Amino acid sequence: MTQKVEFFKELIYNDQHVAVKVMMETQYSKEIRILFKEGQSMREHQTDFPITVQILKGSIEFGVGAAKHLLNEGDMIALDPKTPHDLLALTQSIVRLSLSKEDSVGRVLKVIE
Repeated sequence: MTQKVEFFKELIYNDQHVAVKVMMETQYSKEIRILFKEGQSMREHQTDFPITVQILKGSIEFGVGAAKHLLNEGDMIALDPKTPHDLLALTQSIVRLSLSKEDSVGRVLKVIE
């Protein structure tokens, strides 16, 4: 099976909170697009599975515990399970989040409530 998606199509930012959309599910992963307006954030959270985060556009302050990492367009970061992390958009940003197939998109949505 072949799947194709366009991460930059139909970009609808939300004024109240980050916009989360499942872009693709494969046998092994879920690919999520997260749209941030400048200043929007995701509070500290963690998952039981490893994740990979890639900045497709913009700039994000990515907190891992007490450390802060500046992630710019093209940067990626991978986290082990149970690693507390948070995100703050320094500019309007598009983020790709790769989750394990066993992880829940609902968990991600609870972080933005």
